[in-house]
Amino acid sequence: MQANIETLDGLQRRVDLTLSAQALEKEVGTRLAKLARGMKMPGFRPGKVPMKMVAASYGAQVHSEVLSDQIGAAFNEAVGAGKLRVAGTPRVEPKTGAADGELAFCATFEVFPEIDLGDIGAAEVQRAVCEVGEAEVDATIEIMRKQRTRYEAAERAAQAGDRATVDFTGTLDGAPFDGGSAKDMHIIVGEGRMLPEFDAALPGMKAGERKTFSLTFPADYRATHLAGKTAQFEVAVQQVEQAVLPAVDAEFAKALGVADGDLAAMRAEVRANLEREVKSRLQGRTKDSVMNALLGLARFDVPKSLVEAETARMAEAARSDLVARGINAKEAPLPPEVFAAGAERRVRLGLVLAELVQKERLQAQQQQIRRAIEELAQSYEQPQQVIQWYLGDRQRVAEIENMVIEENVVDWVLSRAQAIDTPVAFDELMGRAGARAGTAMKAQPCPNFPKSKPSCVAWPRSGSGSALTG
Repeated sequence: MQANIETLDGLQRRVDLTLSAQALEKEVGTRLAKLARGMKMPGFRPGKVPMKMVAASYGAQVHSEVLSDQIGAAFNEAVGAGKLRVAGTPRVEPKTGAADGELAFCATFEVFPEIDLGDIGAAEVQRAVCEVGEAEVDATIEIMRKQRTRYEAAERAAQAGDRATVDFTGTLDGAPFDGGSAKDMHIIVGEGRMLPEFDAALPGMKAGERKTFSLTFPADYRATHLAGKTAQFEVAVQQVEQAVLPAVDAEFAKALGVADGDLAAMRAEVRANLEREVKSRLQGRTKDSVMNALLGLARFDVPKSLVEAETARMAEAARSDLVARGINAKEAPLPPEVFAAGAERRVRLGLVLAELVQKERLQAQQQQIRRAIEELAQSYEQPQQVIQWYLGDRQRVAEIENMVIEENVVDWVLSRAQAIDTPVAFDELMGRAGARAGTAMKAQPCPNFPKSKPSCVAWPRSGSGSALTG
């Protein structure tokens, strides 16, 4: 066997491989003989099936396997001798013009780039900070009250904060349209989940009243068949209910898991869990700044094969998400270019982190992983149970390990870069789009614990609803 490596453009390389046809056939014969020793076939005793029949049944498959193995071995030997780090999967194609008794192939592939991390000391990163005081605890308790709101009938016109039960029908040019009607729909008046014209029609209406109004859908409305069009709606109010929030008393505390109903203990618990949540979100913001700084410093070519693989993975994940939400993925095409920029960023950042972790020895230590799991478990009523749940599965431990590695990178960069403390308002931190749900009290075990992670406070997030929601 002989191999020659050629450098193409950028990170692309090509290696020409030649294999011995005689060695290939010899290995095929050896494997077929081994297969025949245990083969069973009607009319023959075990191991006595004629080799011609064995070869006729399995010869093509075995030949393909041996060829793949030998090409792989030849390729690995060639790149090993050249001390090349292969990125992605090589593309192997047969070549013509091989000498007698030889088989020729060409493998095109990419290599990992050399990464220059630049001057970390010259980088400027934002270290997010936010204080948790009594006002923040009060605001959190108020959210917890609102999440436990009950409604009772109100013999008056609807006003902001009320829950109206309505029937409505919408038409375009006199014809109904999909998503334009509903019965017994609950709407919180003034909450802003409906389009503005619809929201504005409800205040002042009493149970039993009807109203007709026009509504123009936004030009960028997600239902494209309605975008920019004006519809006529008729809404009928069936019931108006006013919100009744629970009092902050011993019963409220008990409902949050404080067995003796002690309000001071409840506030302490809310504060402790809120501080954990705030810390997590601050770390997330700071990490974003660090990662952006690293990407800004490092300059290198990204292997296209890795970007293509990541693009495909992201597209498949998006399709799976659509299916899980009951959406037919075929009706919502996901062209690769939608994910290309995000995929390249992920690959680029992954390469930078891998280089930095290896160069500066920032791998996660076992005690760090254990400490991170224990900290996560503190949001649950039975921390030890959660700890065992994490430790009982390698994949879950690997997720925590990756999280710790990222924290190590952030700490390393902050200790060397120009870190600027940047205050973040509490409401902005807790209400920003995409933030995960918060936990202001210890999570309670549930029937499928710990697969789902219950939370006592769902912080504001962007939502979705019917065809009329904003």
